[in-house]
Amino acid sequence: MPTSNGGSADVGLIGLAVMGQNLVLNLADSGYSVAVYNRTTATTTAFAAEVDPSQDVRPAETIDSFVASLAKPRRIILLVQAGAAVDAVIEELLPHLDRGDVVIDGGNSLHVDTATRHDRLHAQGILYVGAGVSGGEEGARHGPAIMPGGSAEAWPLVADMLQDISAKAGATGQDPCCSWIGPGGSGHYVKMIHNGIEYGDMQVLAEAVSLLAGLGRTSAEMAETFAIWNQGRLASYLVEITAQILAVTDDDGSPLIDSILDAAGQKGTGRWTVVSAMELGQPMLLVAEAVGARMLSAMVDVRAAASEVLAGPDDPLRTGLIEADVEDAVDGAKLISYAQGFMVLAEASDQYGWDLDLSSIVKIWRGGCIIRAAFLDDIVVALDRDPAQRNLLLDPFFSEALAAAEGGLRRTVVAAASAGVAVPAMASALSFYDGIRAARGSAALIQAQRDCFGAHTYERTDRPRGEWYHTDWIGSGGTARSGSYTA
Repeated sequence: MPTSNGGSADVGLIGLAVMGQNLVLNLADSGYSVAVYNRTTATTTAFAAEVDPSQDVRPAETIDSFVASLAKPRRIILLVQAGAAVDAVIEELLPHLDRGDVVIDGGNSLHVDTATRHDRLHAQGILYVGAGVSGGEEGARHGPAIMPGGSAEAWPLVADMLQDISAKAGATGQDPCCSWIGPGGSGHYVKMIHNGIEYGDMQVLAEAVSLLAGLGRTSAEMAETFAIWNQGRLASYLVEITAQILAVTDDDGSPLIDSILDAAGQKGTGRWTVVSAMELGQPMLLVAEAVGARMLSAMVDVRAAASEVLAGPDDPLRTGLIEADVEDAVDGAKLISYAQGFMVLAEASDQYGWDLDLSSIVKIWRGGCIIRAAFLDDIVVALDRDPAQRNLLLDPFFSEALAAAEGGLRRTVVAAASAGVAVPAMASALSFYDGIRAARGSAALIQAQRDCFGAHTYERTDRPRGEWYHTDWIGSGGTARSGSYTA
């Protein structure tokens, strides 16, 4: 809770775009006095003029007056565009800060940038926190999910404040959706993975809409379907707003969704997620397809031209596909996507030495954030049952849920392929499912090819793991002449 500080502000916030303004109001509602500063003074003045007089919001016109108005140790939240803008604000702040002050970057910064900034400020005695904040405008105003990491010494100084303004969840509805993540850039990394999963969820739901439309459902009927789904195992924020979106009509009474150009934008966090997963050797393939689908959607003119010249089936979805199959496909694809996301988090924790508490991360995501969903409680149970579990698909909840959804997912992907309806995320989920459940897959040939053209060696099924062999494939005359090698 706020503390008595002799007239100085409890916290300062820099960056008064939509997220910044709403977070200020959230802090003020929670009883904190907030100093605010924006590079454009007119924005600061206009915002302060609209604030309810009962809220203690204090505008500052200069960076030095802003810093001087804060209680020590100072707590400063940055909500500016990721990248160069963050570094510019830090440069402006540094001459006015003292050792022990706390700077919190609440934007979508790349985790490696956060780690670099943390190390630099730590050397100067400044505590740096990279805090992922999820929930959009509504979350910032009434309670986001917050994922802070960085200088561990900062947590006691900011914990109450961040947990006060965060969303609340759990059985009692009082558990803060905010807890300490770990060192360096771990907080922003967890937020990045959250956003990657978000990309996947959105793509899966978009594919479901395409499929239901192919089955002849109107937007109004689909709105009813998604509203029903939101009462069951698919209950989630994104399913809820999809139902609402599909029910909205344009001025002429037609569904507004039909007048929106199908070119999806992106700000980079999904792409960062895929790149990081690849670097860690983890197959976060559904999100990769979701990012690729957005890229393809942006090629509006190319797609228009291709639609006139590229052949494909023109049959409707007449393969016996039913609405329940599509529901199963959404459920199965989501389960697989989350499992892939947690494979990445577990590997990142190991490689970066973060010691992430995966169960605690899921609890943060239960409220306030974009991917909040009812089945996150089941993931908490799974992780608490086996904290060392690196693949959620092996947990009984996941394996049983996928057993129930697998048939519908398979029928949906088959029907979509037969009708020429693109479902890259669903198809990727099914391929991953079939790939991971195959005790022996197709990679033996790939490894033989690698050994043939590049002498990359291979392991044998009849020898212990870690023993490597090479064959003279071309000159063998059909009879293998192999040698063993030490890895």
